[in-house]
Amino acid sequence: MSAAEQEQLSIGEKFKDFIRNFRSVEGLKYMDRLHRMINLDLGSLLVDFQDLYRYNTDLANMLIDEPQKVLKEFDEALLELVTGEDAEFAKRKGKLHVRVQGLYETTKIRDIKTQYMNKLIQVEGIITRMRPVRSKMIKAVYRHEKEGCNAEFQWPYEEDEYLEDKIDRPLQCPVCGEAGGRFVLLRDKSVYVDWQEITLQERPEDVPGGQMPRSVTVELTEDLVDMARPGDLVTVVGIVRPSPAAGNDKAPYFELKIEANSLRVSEKVLEEVAITRDDEEKILELSKDPWIREKIIASVAPTIYGHWDLKEAIALQLFGGVPKVAPDGTRIRGDIHVLFVGDPGVAKSQLLQSAARIAPRSVYTSGKGSTAAGLTAAVLKDPKTSEYFLEAGAMVLADGGLAVIDEFDKMRPEDRASIHEAMEQQSVSISKAGIVARLNARAAVLAAGNPKYGLYDPQRSFIDNVNLPPTVLSRFDLIFVVKDVMAMEHDRRLARYILDVHSDYSKYVPEIDPQLLKKYIIYAKRYSRPKLTEEAKSIIESFFVTMRSSASKYGNEGQTPVPVTARQLEALVRLSEAHARMALKDRVDAEDAEEAVRLMLSFLGSVGLDVESGFIDYSMIATGASFHTRKLMTVIVDTIKRLREDGRPCVKLDDIIKEVTSQTKAAPDKVEETIRAMNRQGQIAEIRSNCYKEV
Repeated sequence: MSAAEQEQLSIGEKFKDFIRNFRSVEGLKYMDRLHRMINLDLGSLLVDFQDLYRYNTDLANMLIDEPQKVLKEFDEALLELVTGEDAEFAKRKGKLHVRVQGLYETTKIRDIKTQYMNKLIQVEGIITRMRPVRSKMIKAVYRHEKEGCNAEFQWPYEEDEYLEDKIDRPLQCPVCGEAGGRFVLLRDKSVYVDWQEITLQERPEDVPGGQMPRSVTVELTEDLVDMARPGDLVTVVGIVRPSPAAGNDKAPYFELKIEANSLRVSEKVLEEVAITRDDEEKILELSKDPWIREKIIASVAPTIYGHWDLKEAIALQLFGGVPKVAPDGTRIRGDIHVLFVGDPGVAKSQLLQSAARIAPRSVYTSGKGSTAAGLTAAVLKDPKTSEYFLEAGAMVLADGGLAVIDEFDKMRPEDRASIHEAMEQQSVSISKAGIVARLNARAAVLAAGNPKYGLYDPQRSFIDNVNLPPTVLSRFDLIFVVKDVMAMEHDRRLARYILDVHSDYSKYVPEIDPQLLKKYIIYAKRYSRPKLTEEAKSIIESFFVTMRSSASKYGNEGQTPVPVTARQLEALVRLSEAHARMALKDRVDAEDAEEAVRLMLSFLGSVGLDVESGFIDYSMIATGASFHTRKLMTVIVDTIKRLREDGRPCVKLDDIIKEVTSQTKAAPDKVEETIRAMNRQGQIAEIRSNCYKEV
């Protein structure tokens, strides 16, 4: 036996020794895994690299440097071990695989260079593209069509050349030894494995500022296919291989791909960040500080003057409420959505960027440069194979984190409408080109936009000030109007603060170090799941009932203002849970509920205020019209119907205004404006110039 064969045998024997004898606190760890693999009818055995390194360092190092040879030996040794345990199972499977996970070093995607070629590496990234599963030929079966032979035999294929016209055909028959005759490929008898290609992109937080995120193609085979979907954060261990660059099959340029050996999906959101014992001690010490909430809020954009409620809303959003899954599978979101609408130059974008920096996982995008497909998901066509595949958008990439959308009002209406499902159901559904999929988009949305007329007009209602549809507005838990207030004392303090920041910005350090705050948020989301106490329930219930009962005096249902809806009730619960999480509490107390109610009143008092009546009317945001306007619209439709009873085809505008103003106290210009709006919305129809009929 040659030295090379001896070396190969020794690798297999060392691996068998490791499987048989490695002990952990649970006993013979890998023999237990091997028996479980047989009992569950699995095709691979998972091996932790750290265990192999501790047991046999030389073998572990050899695995990194010569993975193809070593893994082949591991697979053969595993099959021998399984044959000894259950020969029938081993015969039925034919081939088993050793999957290695948990390498000590994780290589960044942008660092994968030629030095790693043919080496085993570990990478982390988000799946942005996923191609359909295909069958890859690993052994071609030929029939030698020649008189006196007609033998069938297997023939190995050349790597990446498994199409019929590229297979390295045999020159002579290995059975009869002759070269004459035809060699016919028998597709139905050839050996195939499942094969899939995915694209891994760097996590948003790993991309250096001002640079494009890098991607790498990963090939999955056999039991690794379809383990994940676009938007999932995965850890891949595999061998780096050269592959001809697209369109350069004959040129000496190659792309680097990863041939996956193992793939692990991060099941828990944010589980990829390691928190050491030292970090945990600092976090628990911080949580005991009675001023911890104020310190967290002060750490959001410390160079921005004022805006305390806005900073508090961002802090609560970063912590979020507790997501719940009911026994019937209904999912109740814990993410808090926040919208800022305000005058130019009030630091909205700075607040958004600060939130994106603090959030453990965030995707920042601008409304002007975001399409519907870019926000949710796209179905693209592969130019080489003409197949369709999925590509994840910003909301899917931000799964488990924060999606920051600036210039929200500049988005096209059809693009903005695409995030409806993502905001409420926390998923993105795609049904295009034969691909029907549902991707996770469990992200909190932080958006900012400018008023419709440049500056916010306090004489108009909120819905008249913004160029956003009610369907989108109603999905935000908190909406803040940021006005550029002109008052001498306020302006003096603002000017002094800004000048101090510019003259000595080094003293405006956050109360809590950003890296520690990031870990604090991760720790809170992982381990803090506060539950509502009876006191908190009572406060929230009382607020909800009192607000709604205040509207009952206005008359019949449908003709009254709606101060709050069930959506605000759920938003109050989320805000209360987030407030408790900021102090790592396991109970939502009265103080948490009271602060949530205060923020909600602040939001409703500025955004939900009906300027005509002076009462809070949330239905204005949900429907796009105040209860006064809805009442006026009903009167207009009834008037048109009544005036058309004499058989006329339509009613003139002046006649409608005259009749409506005599029945209500509405001003003529308000009636005319409402009629024009109803015509635009298709509630009434303009038959000819200034002549209307009901629809």
